[in-house]
Amino acid sequence: MPIRSTGRRPTGPRPARSRGRRTVRALCWTLAGVLVLGGGVAYWAYTRLDGNLTSIDIDSALGGDRPGKSDTGAQNILILGSDSRSGSNKTLASGDTGGTARSDTAMVVHIPEGRKKATAVSIPRDTLVTRPACTKTEGGELPAARRVMFNSVYTSGGPACVVRTVEAMSGIRMDHYVEIDFAGFKDLVDALGGVTVTTDRAIDDKQSGLRLSAGTHKLDGTQSLAFVRTRHGVGDGSDLGRIELQQKFILALLDEIKQQGVLSSPTKLYEVADAATKALTTDSDIGSLTGLVSFAKSMQGLDTGSMETITLPVGYDKTDPNRVVAAQPQADALWNALRDGRPVPDTAKRSPAEGSS
Repeated sequence: MPIRSTGRRPTGPRPARSRGRRTVRALCWTLAGVLVLGGGVAYWAYTRLDGNLTSIDIDSALGGDRPGKSDTGAQNILILGSDSRSGSNKTLASGDTGGTARSDTAMVVHIPEGRKKATAVSIPRDTLVTRPACTKTEGGELPAARRVMFNSVYTSGGPACVVRTVEAMSGIRMDHYVEIDFAGFKDLVDALGGVTVTTDRAIDDKQSGLRLSAGTHKLDGTQSLAFVRTRHGVGDGSDLGRIELQQKFILALLDEIKQQGVLSSPTKLYEVADAATKALTTDSDIGSLTGLVSFAKSMQGLDTGSMETITLPVGYDKTDPNRVVAAQPQADALWNALRDGRPVPDTAKRSPAEGSS
């Protein structure tokens, strides 16, 4: 209840403790000022980070003709790395491509109920798939097509068409969509001060510009981008070698964030968050800072040590050996296990293409 003044000043000698009270009151007002200032900084940071995010209404674009949500409480996230090399990306990874964009990296991350572990399934970009009819980003219908390269779906139809294609091939609903821009990816790594990776073989790829000796290296943003794009300097030069590097790097990136204790340093946290939000395009459900933070908090129990990385089982296409197709019955066994909440059988974790390389 507020105290009202009577308008009368007290008479008699001022208590000796009044000076102490004035000091306490002054301290309280000072602290209040600091809190107000801090609140202003926090509001500025929030609006800045929130404004960095780009979102897409995937649900509206796809409508109701989709697989149902998981009965087990699992979450499935489609993560794409966009290789648009125009604008701020034109100096990265072999130069400008005239505004075209493809999903250079594609990964379905399955997180079971409990959020303690995860399975990441990489889809080779050279995989020939059946693309369902879908609505393009700029509007209009894209007709269904057979035997199209997976990474061309993004170019032809945009994010919603990629989600529909993945849902059609897996039978699993994608609860969320996250796209990472190449230039933003580079800035994120630089904000962290680099990421440490270990490779058991030397890499020399003239196309990506990456040269590494076998061993442990601290990669800056430019080197990290080359690392996840390298294919010609690894294995048989196919996309399968690149996927192995991408999976290795993602685990190293998560470990770097954890080891640095980013959450305990407001300055470092803002630098990393600023770079991360500039790099991301998400579905509209997590397309705000509050939505993204809430989603991240629900996943904070995940441990990279319990994260399983798998490549979609594929075999070389009989008509075009430069392309791969989903190997059966291994691919169906993989998707069925994730959909049903069962461990992925070992027989569904190896590609015939790997065995013949």
